Amino acid sequence: MIDMVGIGPFVTLPLVMGFMGPNFLLAWLVGAALAAVDGLIWSELGAAYPEAGGSYRFLKLAYGEHKWGRYMSFLYVWQTLIQSPLVLASGAIGFAQYFGYLVPMTEWWQPKAVAGTVVLLLVVLLYRRIEDIGKLGVALWVGVLGLMGWLIFGGLTHPNHHVDIFPVGGFSALPGLLISAAMGQAAVKTIYSYLGYYNVCHLGAEIVNPQRVIPRSIFLSILGIAALYLLLNWSVGTVIPWQEVQGWQASAGDKSQFIISVFMERLYGPAAAQAATALVLLVAFASLFAVLLGYSRIPYAAAADGEFLPIFGKLHPTKNFPYVSLLLLGGVGFVFSLLFRLGEVISAILAMRILVQFVGQAVGLMLLRRRRGTASLPFKMPLYPLPVVLAIIVWLFVFVGIAPVEVTWAGMHFKVYFQLAALGMMALGTGAFLLWSRSLGRWPYQSKSVQPYEE
Repeated sequence: MIDMVGIGPFVTLPLVMGFMGPNFLLAWLVGAALAAVDGLIWSELGAAYPEAGGSYRFLKLAYGEHKWGRYMSFLYVWQTLIQSPLVLASGAIGFAQYFGYLVPMTEWWQPKAVAGTVVLLLVVLLYRRIEDIGKLGVALWVGVLGLMGWLIFGGLTHPNHHVDIFPVGGFSALPGLLISAAMGQAAVKTIYSYLGYYNVCHLGAEIVNPQRVIPRSIFLSILGIAALYLLLNWSVGTVIPWQEVQGWQASAGDKSQFIISVFMERLYGPAAAQAATALVLLVAFASLFAVLLGYSRIPYAAAADGEFLPIFGKLHPTKNFPYVSLLLLGGVGFVFSLLFRLGEVISAILAMRILVQFVGQAVGLMLLRRRRGTASLPFKMPLYPLPVVLAIIVWLFVFVGIAPVEVTWAGMHFKVYFQLAALGMMALGTGAFLLWSRSLGRWPYQSKSVQPYEE
């Protein structure tokens, strides 16, 4: 739940209001529904194969450990080299937005300087031996609950505007809203805020009774965070109406970038707003600390396992941490934090993840069921294969619906499609995999006479 919150809901809340207007709560319900459907896939895989690595291990098992599974797990780690710096950049940009409430920034480069500094500071702090971040996690979760509770209480006790829980226009308008372009863009933002419900699967080998704990953890996290997000959005919407938020977004000084600060200022005054902003910044920074720490270990673990480029398997000679992976991910995250805006980074994150991790994993589950059967599964999703098919369709719908971004460079104007960028990264990853496999003499270049047994 700590990983799911971070800076996400505080920066995506006004973006969703801007897209959906009076129906902004519906987008958060759609994000929760997709997380729940996809959570069934993670629960079945996590309970059946409780091993370290999460998607890296699931993809390898599903597609065959010596052939296509090597390729799919390689692609997953490869896209982590871009996807994780994007996550880092999104948090740093969100940090800079809220920092702008405490220290007004009028020049275009000032928010970028703050975001870049945050990334560099994280790298410096992590460039050392890390023994235990358990206390940090507990402190972060206490801070998150305290902040969310304060915000929700404020809205519940000071409502000034009506907020529609159900779709405006009644349920007859629901089908049109669900397939609208606005919902597609809003859903990208809410899904981003829910990501992380599956992180328990990365710790499967360290969990007692994972067959029961992993599914429960996934669904309790989704339900708990969905309730917090809905209450948070309802509370803010009753104090700051969506019409006002859209008006801010159309003006030069967009106050929606730090909407939580404005919300607290209206309720309790400037001192409380500054305290709440400081809490948001603390939560964002601590969450990014944990994110970079965790993601920097993925390429290292795959390289140490002999399944990724060996340079990422290098440890610091005296401090014993994967410094190459840390420096590369932090460096790319620094560049992204300077180049992109928040909405663009969020769209890029999902574009990079959907095909390999989410769709690839859903297809992989069906392959595993077909090959190994279901008799030994400790958790079986209800109504199979409907949830898997539904998850694949919705993920592809979200992927196709990610809007392009207008870019001006060297006097030229053009659009960047994140879908093409994701496919391009997959193509580059495929080339890297083939070159690497050829240098090792492994599949698909290994001679047929010495091919290992494949299920």
